[in-house]
Amino acid sequence: MRPPVPVPTLSRRAKLVIGVIAVLLVLFTVIGTLTNVYVDYLWFDETGYTEVFWTEIQTRALLFAVAGLATGGLVALAIHLAYRFRPTFRPMSLEQQNLERYRQSIEPRRTLVLVAVAVVLGLFAGFTAQGSWETWLQFRNATDFGTVDPQFGLDNGFFVFELPFYRLALGFAFAIAVLALIGSLLTHYVFGGLRLQTPGQKLSGAARVQLSVLLGVFVALKAVAYWLDRYSTVYSDRGGVFTGASYTDVNALLPAKTILVFVAIICAIAFFANIVVRNFALPAASLVLLMLSSLVIGVAYPAIVQQFVVRPTPDEREAPYIARAIDATRQAYDIADVQYVNYAQDQTGDSASDADAAQAAAELAGSPTVENIRLLDPNVLAPTFTALQQIRNVYGFPDRLDVDRYSVDGVTQDYVVAVRELDQSNLSDNQSSWINRHTVYTHGNGFVAAPANQVSSGSGEGGQPNFTTGNLPTTGNIPVDEARIYYGELLNDNGTDTYSVVGAADGEGPREFDRPESGSSDDDQDQVNFTYDGSGGVSIGNFFRQLTFAIYYRERNFILSGAVNDNSRVMYVRDPLDRVEKAAPFLTVDGDPYPAVVDGRVTWILDGYTTSDAFPYAEQMELGEATTDALTGTGTGTTALPNDTVNYVRNSVKATVDAYTGQVTLYAWDDEDPVLRTYMQAFPGIIEPKSDMSDDLVAHVRYPEDLFKLQRDILTRYHVDDAGDFYNQNDRWRIPDDPTIGGTTAAQPPYYILSQRPGDSGATFQLTSALNAFQRENLSAFVSASADPATYGELQVLRLPGNTPYQGPGQAQNAMTSNNQVRTDLTLFDSDNSRAVFGNLLTLPIGDAGLLYVEPLYVQSAAENSFPLLQKVIVNYQGRIGYGDTLAESLDQVFGAGVGDSVPDGGTTAPDGGGSTTPPTTSAPTTTAPPTGGGGDVVVDSATAQAIAAIQQALQDLAAANQSGNFVAIGQAQQALADASAAFEAAQSAASASASSAPASPTG
Repeated sequence: MRPPVPVPTLSRRAKLVIGVIAVLLVLFTVIGTLTNVYVDYLWFDETGYTEVFWTEIQTRALLFAVAGLATGGLVALAIHLAYRFRPTFRPMSLEQQNLERYRQSIEPRRTLVLVAVAVVLGLFAGFTAQGSWETWLQFRNATDFGTVDPQFGLDNGFFVFELPFYRLALGFAFAIAVLALIGSLLTHYVFGGLRLQTPGQKLSGAARVQLSVLLGVFVALKAVAYWLDRYSTVYSDRGGVFTGASYTDVNALLPAKTILVFVAIICAIAFFANIVVRNFALPAASLVLLMLSSLVIGVAYPAIVQQFVVRPTPDEREAPYIARAIDATRQAYDIADVQYVNYAQDQTGDSASDADAAQAAAELAGSPTVENIRLLDPNVLAPTFTALQQIRNVYGFPDRLDVDRYSVDGVTQDYVVAVRELDQSNLSDNQSSWINRHTVYTHGNGFVAAPANQVSSGSGEGGQPNFTTGNLPTTGNIPVDEARIYYGELLNDNGTDTYSVVGAADGEGPREFDRPESGSSDDDQDQVNFTYDGSGGVSIGNFFRQLTFAIYYRERNFILSGAVNDNSRVMYVRDPLDRVEKAAPFLTVDGDPYPAVVDGRVTWILDGYTTSDAFPYAEQMELGEATTDALTGTGTGTTALPNDTVNYVRNSVKATVDAYTGQVTLYAWDDEDPVLRTYMQAFPGIIEPKSDMSDDLVAHVRYPEDLFKLQRDILTRYHVDDAGDFYNQNDRWRIPDDPTIGGTTAAQPPYYILSQRPGDSGATFQLTSALNAFQRENLSAFVSASADPATYGELQVLRLPGNTPYQGPGQAQNAMTSNNQVRTDLTLFDSDNSRAVFGNLLTLPIGDAGLLYVEPLYVQSAAENSFPLLQKVIVNYQGRIGYGDTLAESLDQVFGAGVGDSVPDGGTTAPDGGGSTTPPTTSAPTTTAPPTGGGGDVVVDSATAQAIAAIQQALQDLAAANQSGNFVAIGQAQQALADASAAFEAAQSAASASASSAPASPTG
C-alpha cells in the first residue's frame, strides 16, 4: 500500500494575508451591492413605484431560495446517503489502492466538501432561477384569455402563463436528478460502493437501491416531459410557412408522445422495482424499449407521415391547420378586425388618364388632405431647429424630431415638435467642471413647434419652418405654463453620467442656468438663474445619503462640495424611456417617446407593450428585427427594440413622464388584455385606469410606431384568407425599401399624416405605410392606423388591383428624380457648396381617385453648421410629375390651375405665421454667447441672417438660370452661392469667437 500523501499546509502569516484579502473583497462587494440596491430603492421611492421594487426583490429572493435549497440540499442529501451507506469492507485491489489517497484527503474534511458542493450548486441554481421571476409572477397571477386553442380546447392562458412555468420547474427537476445521480455515482465509486475493476460484485446493495431510485425519478420526469411535449406542438414549425401543430404533429406526433408517456412510466416502474428484484436486466430492457420507441414512434413515424402523406399534397393536408394559424396570428397581433377596401379599381395605374386626373382634381378641391399635406420632415429638420432655436450652446435637440397635432382656434393641424433639452455634449471646456456640469447646467428650457404644412417665405427666411411656438421664454400659439426640461431624451444615463444636483441652500441665490435674459445682446451677458422647486429627484440632505451617492458615482464632491447642501436633490435615470422601463419592467416600451403640451405642462408620452412568446399557433417574430427601418436607432430620438422573440403583443399601456418633475404615470389603455391584467394583479395599484387620462392627454396619444411596423410585417402574409393561397404565397406583400436614402435596403419608415381616409367625413391623424407586391416594386396596398380618439386603433388596408401596375415608392421616387427639371436641379444642388436632401416620401389617398406621392426637397449648404431649407416640392400622381417652389404650384402642374388653392398660402406662410394668433417673430433670432464661455452654439445674428438670405437668393437664381439655359447667369449664380456660403462661414466664425470670449459662470 502506498504511504499517505501529506496534505500541504499554509504558514500562519499566509493564512492571515489571505483572510484579510478575502474579507476586504467580500466587504467591497457587499458595500457595492447594497449601495446599488439602496440607490435603486430611493429612485422607486421617489417615483412612487416601491411596489415594483419590493415585489421584484421578494420574487427573486423566493425563487433563489427555493431553487438553491432544492438543488443544493437534494444533491447534498444524495451524496450524504451515498457516503452514509458506503461499504465497511472494500476488497483490496489496485483500483482501491489508487482511490485510497482520495479517501484520505476527503475524510477529514468531508463535511466541508459536502457543504461547499451544496453551496456552489445552490448559488448557481438560485442565480439561474431568480432570472425567471416574471415567469413565476405570470403563473401565480394567471388570467384567462377567454379563448381556447383549437387542438386541446384549453384556455390560451394555460399556454401563455402556466406551461412556461411547468417547463421551468421540469428543467430544474431534471437538473437536480442528474446532479444527484452524478454525485452519488462519484461518491459510491470513491468509497467502494461502485467497483468497476475489482473482481466480484460491482455494486453494493445500497448503491443499487440509490441509483435505481434516482434513475427511476429521471425516467418518471421524462414521462412528464413527454406529456408536456404534447402541448408544445402548438409552437411547431414543421409546417414551414406557418406556426402551430401541423397535419403530421396532430396525426402522428401527438399519438406518439402519448404512447411514449406510458412507455416511460413502465420504464420508471421497472427501475423502482429493481429495489426489490435486485436485477438490472428488467430496467435495462425497459430503458432500451424507451429509446427505441422514442426513435421509431417519436421520430421515424412522423417523418414517414410527413414525407409520404403530407408532402405530395401539402396545401390540402395542411389547410385546416393553416386556417388555425391565420386566425391565431391575427388575434395575437391584434389585426383580426382590419378593414379591407378594394381601392382605385377603375384607375389606370402608373400612367394617369385625363379622366383619372380630372377625378383626382375634383377630389382635391377643398380636400382636408390637401390642406394638411406635411412639408416638414421631422427626420431632416433637427439641424434647422438647432440653428434657429438652440439659443445657447448648452441646449440641443434630438436627431429625430416628432409629429403631433394641436387644435388652435378650433383648427386641428399637425406640427413638428421638439423640446429644447440640456445637451451636455455641447458644453465647452470651461463649462465642464463638476460644479458646472452637475449643478449649474441642469436642465433645458422651452417647447418648439412649427406647423408641418407651412414654411416661412419672408425675406431671408425662405424654406425655414414657421415657428409658431418657440424662443425663450417660450411664447406662441401653444400655451406652455412650465417649459423647463429636467427629464429628456438627451439625458440618457447609458454610458453618460448626466445626473444633476439641484436645490440651493437657505439664503443662497439661484445657481442653475435657466435662460438668457430677455433682450440681452452680444454685449450684454445677463442670464436668468433658477432654483428647482419641484418634487423630482432624491433628497440628499443628510451625510449618509451624500456618502451613498459618493460611493455610487465614485464622486467625492457629494461630500466635499459646498454646492451639495441640506436642500439638495439628485436627479438620475432621466431619459423618459429608461424611467418607464424601470418603473414597469414587465413592459416593452416603444422606441420613440414624444413630447406634448398637456394641460399646460411639457409631458413625454410613451407606449408600453405587453408581449408573450407563448401564444398558441401564432407566428413568432424577432421584435427588434421586425421593427427596424431606415431610421431606427440612427440618432437620438429613436431607440431600437430588443431583439426578443414574441408572438403576442398589445399596446396595453400609455405612459407619461412629466418633463419637470419626472413623475411616471401608467394608464391601462387596453384593460381587456389578459397579460396586462395578470401584471396588474402582480403589481396592484401601479397602473391607473384609462378613465383617469385627461381629455387633453387623450387628444395627443398616437398610434405607436413599433407596433404598427410589427403589424404591417404580419399583414404582408396574413391578409390572405384562403389557406391554399397562403401556403403557396400567391398574394404576398412586402415592405418597400426607403427610396429617399440612397443605397439603403432598409424598410421605409411609416409616417404620421393628418389626412382623410376613403369613406371618412374629415381628416384624422394617422400612421401610414405603403406595401409593395412581393419581390416587385409595384404598389399592392396602403395601410393606415387611426390615432383619432373616436376611431383609435382602427386599421384600414386599401387593396390596389392586382392587374394594374401601380407605382410603388421606389418607382415613384425614380420617376421624380428622372424628371428633366428635377434631375437638372439635383445636379446643381449637389455641388461643392451645397447638397440636396430628400424629405419623407408621403403616400396620400385622394378620395377614391388613387394615391398621390408628395416629397419635399431641401437644400443644405456645405458650410459648417449649415442646415436644410425647403426649396422645392415634388408630387407624383400615377406618373404625372409636378415640381415647383411651393406645393400649390406643383399640384397645379399635375391637376390644372386652381387645385393648389386648397393649400394654405400655397404651402408657405408670411413672416408673421399666417395664423389667427400672433406667433413670435420667425425672423432669425439674435442670440448671445452663453455666460460660461460658449463654444459650439449656432449663433443667428444679423450677419448670419443676411448670409442665409444671400444663399437662398443664389439658389433661386441658379435654378432660374438653369431653366433658361443661360450659361452666363449660371456661372454668376454659382459664384454668388460660393460668396454667400463664405459669408455665412465668416459670420459663424465671428459669432463663435465672440461667444468663446464670454466669462465663465461662477462655480460657487
